[in-house]
Amino acid sequence: MKKRVLVAMSGGVDSSIASFIMHERGYEVIGITMKTWDYNNLLGNKKSIGCCSLNDINDARNISVKLGFSHIVLDIRKDFENYIIDYFIKEYLSGRTPNPCILCNVYIKWNILLEKANILNCSFIVTGHYANITKINKRFVISKSKDKKKDQSYALWGISQDNLKKTIFPLGNLMKKEVKFFAKKKNLNILLEKSESYEICFIPNNNYRLFLKNKLVGSNYTINSGEFVLRDGTILGYHQGYPFYTIGQRKGINIFLGYPVYVVDLEKKYNRVILGSFIELSKIGIYVNNINIVKYFCLNKKKMNVITKINYNDIGTPSILEKLDDNKIKITFSKKIYGSTPGQSAVFYEHDDLIGGGFILSTF
Repeated sequence: MKKRVLVAMSGGVDSSIASFIMHERGYEVIGITMKTWDYNNLLGNKKSIGCCSLNDINDARNISVKLGFSHIVLDIRKDFENYIIDYFIKEYLSGRTPNPCILCNVYIKWNILLEKANILNCSFIVTGHYANITKINKRFVISKSKDKKKDQSYALWGISQDNLKKTIFPLGNLMKKEVKFFAKKKNLNILLEKSESYEICFIPNNNYRLFLKNKLVGSNYTINSGEFVLRDGTILGYHQGYPFYTIGQRKGINIFLGYPVYVVDLEKKYNRVILGSFIELSKIGIYVNNINIVKYFCLNKKKMNVITKINYNDIGTPSILEKLDDNKIKITFSKKIYGSTPGQSAVFYEHDDLIGGGFILSTF
């Protein structure tokens, strides 16, 4: 009897080819697409372009039919609203920059997929992520994919061991060009015509400020204008409200000092946005909390040498990881870095293996 797998299908080429590969390996495939957001209310008659939009749901269903797989749509809008949207809003109002996609992977999608997989008697869940899972010393360890340009291990640091042992990444040892070849081989050229979206799924126009304004209508919270200042307190002008700015931002400031001006800090208490030069963004270290360790049962060493990534496109920086307690880590970089932002993820590697990760609490 064939083992059954549940494949998360977004309507794109990667998840579609992942389902095809599992079929070729002899598994019985069931495709599933999760509806996370009410795109009609958000965009009106405009075409949805975020991940898992209505158009993507239809594409996933059509691909499943074409490949001969069963397909189901799961409405998780309530869970998504209660957890991810609330988190997203609270983080911005706290002066932090949220990582909703990573949080969604960890606390929403994987848990819901495994719950559905158990109901459907599926042995594994499958996704189209570019990453690998290997078993090392009784641990299920995430490692970087063969295609380093497409590697997505950074976004997977929070997945638990119980979830990893029931997960398969069929694309981990493939290059993107090989995935595209599979699509052509199966006459799925329509997938190759779709542009890849890197936007947050519930903000397909990439305008999170408008989203915040709309969500706060009728609430007890009002975003008020405040001061643009230098570190020494010199007032440079006025902004629309600190939640509308992120550290490292340059566009939309409209303050001219004879050199490029960036947001270097946010002061929630005083509703101030601190501006400065690019060099003022440099940091030598970060504190990280909400830690999940993947490769080891725990961090036995007080200090260890690692490579740390602070965003998806970061190539990583040699650094020293120092365990402060079970839920807090200090990272000291080998050189000053730019772009470390509280609320974003910091992920630690040992060669290609993912040691673990957490959320940036503060910088120094």
